[in-house]
Amino acid sequence: MAAPEPAESGQPAESGRPNWPGASNALGSEPSAYLRQHADNPVFWRPFGDEAFAFAAERDVPVFLSIGYAACHWCHVMAHESFEDQETADYLNAHFVPVKVDREERPDVDSVYMAATQAISGEGGWPMSVFLTPDGLAFHAGTYFPPIPLPGRPSFRNVLEAVHEAWLERRDAVEQNARGLAANLADAPFAGVVRLDGPPEMLEASLLPEAVALLARSEDPDAGGFGSAPKFPPSAVLEFLIRHAAAPSDTALAARDMAARGLAGMARSALRDQLDGGFARYSVTADWSVPHFEKMLYDNAQLLRVYAHWARLGGNEVFPAGEAASVASRCAEWLLGSLKLSDGALASSLDADTVVGGVHHEGATYLWTPESLVDALGPGDAEAVATMMNVGAEGTVSELGSPLHPGRALTDAESRLWERVRPVLLASRNLRNQPARDDKVVAGWNGLALAALAEAGAILDRPDLVAAAEAVAEYLADVHWNSASQVLVRVSHDSRARGIGGLLEDYAFCADGLLALYGVTGATRWYRFAEELILAACSRFVENGKLADSAGESAQVFNAQGQQTALDPFDNATPSGAAGFAGALLSFAAYSGSHEHRLMAGNILSLLPPLATRAPRVAGWLLATAQAALAGPVEAAVAGPDSPLLRELHTALLKSPSPGLVIAVKMDDGAFPAGEVEVPLLLHRSGAPDGSAQVYLCRDMVCERPLSDVAAVQSRLAAMAAGD
Repeated sequence: MAAPEPAESGQPAESGRPNWPGASNALGSEPSAYLRQHADNPVFWRPFGDEAFAFAAERDVPVFLSIGYAACHWCHVMAHESFEDQETADYLNAHFVPVKVDREERPDVDSVYMAATQAISGEGGWPMSVFLTPDGLAFHAGTYFPPIPLPGRPSFRNVLEAVHEAWLERRDAVEQNARGLAANLADAPFAGVVRLDGPPEMLEASLLPEAVALLARSEDPDAGGFGSAPKFPPSAVLEFLIRHAAAPSDTALAARDMAARGLAGMARSALRDQLDGGFARYSVTADWSVPHFEKMLYDNAQLLRVYAHWARLGGNEVFPAGEAASVASRCAEWLLGSLKLSDGALASSLDADTVVGGVHHEGATYLWTPESLVDALGPGDAEAVATMMNVGAEGTVSELGSPLHPGRALTDAESRLWERVRPVLLASRNLRNQPARDDKVVAGWNGLALAALAEAGAILDRPDLVAAAEAVAEYLADVHWNSASQVLVRVSHDSRARGIGGLLEDYAFCADGLLALYGVTGATRWYRFAEELILAACSRFVENGKLADSAGESAQVFNAQGQQTALDPFDNATPSGAAGFAGALLSFAAYSGSHEHRLMAGNILSLLPPLATRAPRVAGWLLATAQAALAGPVEAAVAGPDSPLLRELHTALLKSPSPGLVIAVKMDDGAFPAGEVEVPLLLHRSGAPDGSAQVYLCRDMVCERPLSDVAAVQSRLAAMAAGD
């Protein structure tokens, strides 16, 4: 579609409103919940794309790019203060082309302009406010701007006027600075440094103990976790610590204790909803006592997996395995109760805010006062619960009250009280206004959930969770994957794929989840789907031997990063795409025997040395993958007739904490699983001569003498983890 012709002057008409043809807000037909939240703004928003930038070039004005997401509290605040204000909207419409981006739909856009925002302003976050040339280069940026000036922060109108003046009066300098910033982003550390066309560097085992020691320096040993406020759940780092604890070493105990403190601190805090089991995005306090209330699929999927893995490891006295299993079960139930859609996929998030009387209130659904506890429980139990769950007369979040959280382990008597009153309080809370849900389905985040549900189901003996994982996998196969074009679409709405092709992280997380599901179910179709995704990703994201996060979905993004492909190795809210891909490649190579894909995983792990020794907190998944690589990973092939012994052997493997263990099952009689067995790890594997099932434990497709005794398998796995 051609961009509308602008008015000759590009200036507002006498009414103060823009007068170019076709001027209107264009978000009403967008499927993104975040974009639709802004569809009624007087700002003439357009979705990100070539048409918007062509329109800016026609009018010779900058693009104002606003990036956020549906559950973002401060996005709602800035929208109410500025984007719903007619005078501000008129000025913005007259002098800019306003563009809205849902960062969850377009992380490629978010990533490059976040880097630009941090370089320009020294801060980053959402809402993100970026001013661009019509070819996509950033020249000014910030995050939230208030409607009136505050100390150290100009008003939004001040910023708009200053940028407009600079565009008119100092255009050459503006464009020169924009080109310089793009060149700097192209030269940033790690930009495009992973090459997959040569032999990888040797992975030094000493890196992992060094990373544990460095992590200990930034740990908060009292509350758990790392750093100070705001404090985010360190899911990928916890996965590394759990894997490291499972492999005997001088630092294994330190890793175990550090993981226990972090897991216990979050589980007993306000970060975890003590009523429904879901985790909030982060805490604004170092002790996890005041959460930022949005609940994201990606956080809860990762935390479900981590708590299940801790239960599998056996826990310790700081955080027992039984408590971890309970936390994992309730987190899974929250995922399926709050985010599961009718088609089996999982929605993206619940909002931080609850709308009460037309006004957004952060966390209003979740807050309690002593009086509201009395209304729900009566005076006796209410007083005990208020004391136990830190609900005082003065709210810790707002005048609406405080979140429920003990901040410590409950006594046996308190646990009995809590189990009795929890359903009553949850039923009472369910009568309140509830936060909105973003029903957008993101492929990669569903891949994270797929892995978590499958593994948690096996560890916790919850076949319902495995069934839910299979439903997610079915949805990804039916809706997101185009087998003809070999493209995985990132986003779908209402069971319809829409938008850009998936990014590296989408392919990686989905493949990893499918391999986990295959290990649990033995259903060959999931292995084959994972194989298709991995091969497609190798074709799509590797060019001239270099790995990239995206496949050039946008000319503007390409320009903004200095016309270079980019790879960000740092974990953020989710593992980096590179780290996720390394993990998927490592597992796939263990199943397939592919030397090529094992080398590719090793090349990606070559990113690790400088990160492990300087910034391990942003390299958790690379560290976890490295731990699996150093362990082999161990390959387990279970073969024999469908029998109680075969199932016992399979279950013992699924409940083994061996880092990176891959598991394949072959039924001699074909009764379980259905379908032909095609996984290379299972070739030439069969039951014992006496007809009983047995396990082959292997490394690099070289297998030891098969074992038919569960205790012997467990003992041998422990020895292999110790390097024997």
